[in-house]
Formats: sequence, structure tokens, C-alpha cells
Amino acid sequence: MPNKNIFAISGSLRSGSSNHNILRFLGGLMPAEVDYAIYEDLAQIPPFEPGLDNESPPQTVIDFRNKITNADIVIICTPEYAFGVPGQLKNALDWTVSSSTLVDKQVVLITAASVGDSAHASLLKTLGALSANVIADLLVPFIRAKIDSDGHIINDDLKVGLGVVLDTILK
Repeated sequence: MPNKNIFAISGSLRSGSSNHNILRFLGGLMPAEVDYAIYEDLAQIPPFEPGLDNESPPQTVIDFRNKITNADIVIICTPEYAFGVPGQLKNALDWTVSSSTLVDKQVVLITAASVGDSAHASLLKTLGALSANVIADLLVPFIRAKIDSDGHIINDDLKVGLGVVLDTILK
């Protein structure tokens, strides 16, 4: 298998979130030849401002776009807030519109929340508008019952679902 570069984005800004735990779990399953990184700077991306989206956007936006460009696959794992996409994640995705950073990029979407179907559907629409190539998507409702207090996945169905996602990534 050729080396792959996988860029993972959590839609939650809390490092101990269920979404970060899922991304860490996936990272622990990756073969050694896969370069896997979880993005830690989502909170640093400024609010989307079309007037600043020109030849020299903010440096954090440039860095974010470059990480996506250099990735073979992008994994987005997100909660649902008030039946929608977390604002900071949507904001970051808005910064990719004019750059076409996600056009044809292989993307995996995982929504892990209490329910999650509204955010999941919304993100699939957004990724479609960005012309991303969604190669796998997984909706994980009732996430708090599937991860223990230490952040370990304790639900066998979730482990199987993440295994299917991993197999798709490693093809």
C-alpha cells in the first residue's frame, strides 16, 4: 500500500470530546505507513470574511487549506449543535469555497451526536456544494452511550462501523 496522508478534523473544539476520541481511535488503527494527523487549530480560523478571501487570506486559512490540499483523504468527525453543524466547522469549510480546496478531495464524514441526522444531512449538502468526493459516511447517534468516561469506544456496532470506514480509507 502506498503511503497515505490523512487529515482529520473534529467539529468539536473540546479536545476530550467524543469526536476527538473517535478520531484518536481511528488513528490508533492506522498502519505505520499512513501519515495521520488530527487538526488542532480549528478555533484559530477567523470568521469567514469574503473581503479577506483574496490572494492573501489570513495565515491560519492558508495553513488549513494547505493541509487539505496535501491530504489524500480528509476525515471530518463532528457533533451536532442545536440540530445543525457546529459554527466553527462550517466557518472553516466556508473558507474553502473560493480556493476549490475540497473539489474532488476524498472525504469521510462521521457525525457522532445525541441524534446527529440534521447536521449529517447538512454537511453532506455542504460537501456536495464544495464538490468533495464523499467516499464514506457514518452517522453515530447516542454517542455518549457508546464511549466510556475515559474516551474508549465500548460499543461493538460502532467499532464495526469504524472498521468499515477504515477499510474504505485504506483501499
